[in-house]
Amino acid sequence: MTGASPIGQRMRTGLLKAGQRVQLTDYKGRKSTITLSDGGEWHTHRGVLHHDKLISQPEGIVVENSAGFRYQVLRPLLNDYVLSMPRGATVVYPKDSAQIVQVADIFPGAHVLEAGVGSGALSISLLRAVGDSGTLNSYELREEFADIARSNVEAFFGEPHPGWTIRIGDAAQRPLEIEEPGGVDRVVLDMLTPWNCLDAVRTVLAPGGVWVSYVATVTQLSRLAEEIKQSGGFTEPEAHETMLRTWHLDGLAVRPDHRMVAHTGFLLSTRRLADDQLPLELKKREKVSEPATEDTQAWAGTNDDEIWDQETLKTRVVSRKKARKAAANSLKHVEAAKEIVHDE
Repeated sequence: MTGASPIGQRMRTGLLKAGQRVQLTDYKGRKSTITLSDGGEWHTHRGVLHHDKLISQPEGIVVENSAGFRYQVLRPLLNDYVLSMPRGATVVYPKDSAQIVQVADIFPGAHVLEAGVGSGALSISLLRAVGDSGTLNSYELREEFADIARSNVEAFFGEPHPGWTIRIGDAAQRPLEIEEPGGVDRVVLDMLTPWNCLDAVRTVLAPGGVWVSYVATVTQLSRLAEEIKQSGGFTEPEAHETMLRTWHLDGLAVRPDHRMVAHTGFLLSTRRLADDQLPLELKKREKVSEPATEDTQAWAGTNDDEIWDQETLKTRVVSRKKARKAAANSLKHVEAAKEIVHDE
């Protein structure tokens, strides 16, 4: 960290500087995000906007391009940044990142384990929550995704976060080699088969610690919940999803917008019990009838890990070529952001 300022503060405050990203909003509410550079230009079919008109100006100004079209200029908020940054894997949406930070009770100074880094969107939220005194150990299987995430995180904060380490490897094994038993406060997983990490989570998570998993499908949610229940050592798992609906505001014409951010994924949370303790068996309504065998096995048996892949679950497959291109693009933003911090 540079100086006494909290990490990332210089990228979020003060006059606009070369190397910072700004969000331009036109009269139709359309948003574009650009990185400022000395002498740079932003070209559209509606004219040219010179970056020098924005540099050394405060946020919130309204500027005109060469054709007289006006734009409102602001720094992108965190939710704007993660949706516009270079990406390889699909990002965890801001509405879900916010819920994860809340449900997992991520606190300043916490030691957090994350698996499934993707493009780094969730990592940014976790690092903000743990602060300069906390630590985040992230694990990712694909090296090209790790490169993208590393660049996106550094570009957001303007420098490497002192408490963040990203490692390549299987989250079911690597944490057992790196983490101290019971030394992790919180665990956050975003992966296809989180149940494979049960033993690792049970070993490294401290008693009372929170484990939150983000999964995309009902079948994943069902299997993970049942695996946790059968394993013992954890509280009764809880699951929920978040749907975000914006509203149209125009005088007395106040109504929900026609579009909304509906299903993106499910969050399943549970807490680690002390060693040798079993969870209380919660009282439930008596079942009228037992489920049929074909129903209980519909999501899959216990020895069929080969079907839990991206093709079966219909998740987006990212090619190595596309991932490398996104990594190179994100690296450009890192170099520009570092110049701001180093110049000060």
